[in-house]
Amino acid sequence: MLKHRGFPGRLRGTDYQFTIRRAATKGITEIKVRERYRDRRKPDLEADEGFLAALIEAFGDEPFERGNLDAGRLSWLFGREVVPAEEPFDAASYEALLRVDMDVARRNFPDIFI
Repeated sequence: MLKHRGFPGRLRGTDYQFTIRRAATKGITEIKVRERYRDRRKPDLEADEGFLAALIEAFGDEPFERGNLDAGRLSWLFGREVVPAEEPFDAASYEALLRVDMDVARRNFPDIFI
């Protein structure tokens, strides 16, 4: 599992995790699309925004390997701001390639780009 050195481990001042420490021994958590409802709590939305900002700072619109990035946090953005960068896509692989869809990211999180 690739460890993204220099990538923030969590959202500053919170317990919202961005990376994992070690590979799972009992199966890799699959990345899947999670519905973002309008009534989500503000801290959850801030965690999504902070994680997306960290992805953009680290990788821009270039493909990146999932590696030690947290599957749960990726799942909140997956299928919208974060999309597969390869076909076929293995959602349960640490080597899976992803990329940020900058147009969707700008539309959904405009404050990141100010």
